[in-house]
Amino acid sequence: MRNNTIGSLIWLRLMRFTNQSNQLSNDFLKRFELTTAQFDVLVQIQIYQPLTQSELADKVTVTQGGISRMLARLEKEGYIVRKQDWKTKMISLTDKAEAVLEEAMPAQLAFQSSFFEDVLTKEEEKTLYTLMTRVHKHSQKKELPPE
Repeated sequence: MRNNTIGSLIWLRLMRFTNQSNQLSNDFLKRFELTTAQFDVLVQIQIYQPLTQSELADKVTVTQGGISRMLARLEKEGYIVRKQDWKTKMISLTDKAEAVLEEAMPAQLAFQSSFFEDVLTKEEEKTLYTLMTRVHKHSQKKELPPE
């Protein structure tokens, strides 16, 4: 790793942190019988419901095929309902999902926040947030270099 730039080292740290955080979150969310991907999907549905499958797929980090399988599973487990609205199926949460999120949301937010609050000062957290926001916004406009 001698030839790595500081940018590539930051990227590697972010990837490792994301993987570690997701693993721990998956373990944490087992107490609510959810995975991080399911939690994300349920939260997005809660915010934007009713919405279509393609609208949902644009908001989460699950592929179109993956979202179909996940929605089928969430529907079977009683977390969502899909209602036909003319040509489109609209997705909404059930009371069961609302109840699970009411319990899981504050616990998951506290757990995720602890990754930063346990090690950074409030000022460092603000700085990190500002820097990551800037990098994220830039990445949204980033284009691939020519071949």
